[in-house]
Amino acid sequence: MFSHIMVGTNDPDRSRAFYDALFEKKGGTDDKGRTAWRNKGSVFMISKPIDGEPASAGNGSTIGFAFDTPEEVDAWHARGLAAGGKAIEDPPGIRSNAFGSLYLAYLRDPDGNKLCGLHRPAQ
Repeated sequence: MFSHIMVGTNDPDRSRAFYDALFEKKGGTDDKGRTAWRNKGSVFMISKPIDGEPASAGNGSTIGFAFDTPEEVDAWHARGLAAGGKAIEDPPGIRSNAFGSLYLAYLRDPDGNKLCGLHRPAQ
């Protein structure tokens, strides 16, 4: 499994404001300008790329955040839209596929990274 996820940003202040709103708490920023948010043993981070090249969203990449209820997913999605995210794919709701029925909502952050809010209903 993973220890953390980091996405690149070209505008750390804009990205920090987006994720502070999305997660409903301020991230901690280190002396290198990286900002991290922690929840339930997971760490999500943003940073300007260390190679000095522009940040870009990974095509085909999705970062999923787990929630306990569909209402939490909906609230997460609404916060993301209010903070400058863009709704993508279908509206939030149940989707059934080979992995079962999932309650999903998708956003792109201000840098274009694809995010997913997910709740796994009892099967």
